[in-house]
Amino acid sequence: MMPSDPIVYVIDDDDGARSSLEFLLDCAGIRVRSFASADVFLKASPPLDGACVVTDVRMPGTSGIELVEALKVRGVAIPVIVITGHADVPLAIQAMKAGVADFIEKPFDDEIMLSAIRRALAQQTGSENARAERQSILDRMAGLSAREREVVDGLVAGKANKAIAFDLSISARTVEVYRANAMMKMQAKTLSDLVRMATIAQLDAPQNQR
Repeated sequence: MMPSDPIVYVIDDDDGARSSLEFLLDCAGIRVRSFASADVFLKASPPLDGACVVTDVRMPGTSGIELVEALKVRGVAIPVIVITGHADVPLAIQAMKAGVADFIEKPFDDEIMLSAIRRALAQQTGSENARAERQSILDRMAGLSAREREVVDGLVAGKANKAIAFDLSISARTVEVYRANAMMKMQAKTLSDLVRMATIAQLDAPQNQR
């Protein structure tokens, strides 16, 4: 039996956001099917071979994180990308720790979304690229200064610049400088991208310290 062509399942209760993502994926030549809620998606039980899921983290009924857990219970290993509002960064980090493949902050750039989806679909066909990306992130993280890492840790914890400045006894302006340096060294295009990479590095840390 031949494996299914890659497909992306978009789950979002916002009709406009759902249609916009469908259009983006259609134009990129990626098969897409959408659902208005995680509950409808789970009830439909669509084929998951060679698929990935893009879901809003906050929805009526089953949330994005609860969807990840529900798929785990079913024994389904499928990459899930969560979409989050700016204020939801701590929730997105919780989602990553639950096992999501990526999180994208609203409003997102089309290319950032497409890149994340292509990475997720690539994981379904082979893990070599994913391993290489993780190692690249760890190598870049190792190039940060101690202070830059402290600032990044604060951002991963969902803290504002002023809160990080207070914790480290430095000015908010200095935090901005360290943050900009960290983003440049990590090759992060957005704060969400930086937090995603830092979270991956943190999750891998125990294994690398053995």
